[in-house]
Amino acid sequence: MIKHINDLETKYITHPSAQDAYMKVLVGEHEGWDDYVMRVVEVKKNGYTPKHEHPWPHINFMIEGEGEVLNNGEYVPVKAGSFAYIEANTLHQFRNTGEEIFKFICIVPKEGHQ
Repeated sequence: MIKHINDLETKYITHPSAQDAYMKVLVGEHEGWDDYVMRVVEVKKNGYTPKHEHPWPHINFMIEGEGEVLNNGEYVPVKAGSFAYIEANTLHQFRNTGEEIFKFICIVPKEGHQ
């Protein structure tokens, strides 16, 4: 399987405490990766993902823009090339602090994908 990100459906993150955040699924169950989902999350200027926690970890790699990640009660600045491992049951959030779109890869177990 080989695809291009521009050909994928963009899904708005509808959580009530998110603002201007979108997601595209790159690889998951439909592509043959039964246990995990790899997504790209895009956050517009001044946007953010919901502040939340859950019983699974996830892995993130920042590919474009600038932002900050809430992890263990602290916001840490990140930019393209930064990566983060968010442990299970840790309150976290991603916020765009730059002028351009903040984009990152997010890998979660399939129960973490909604």
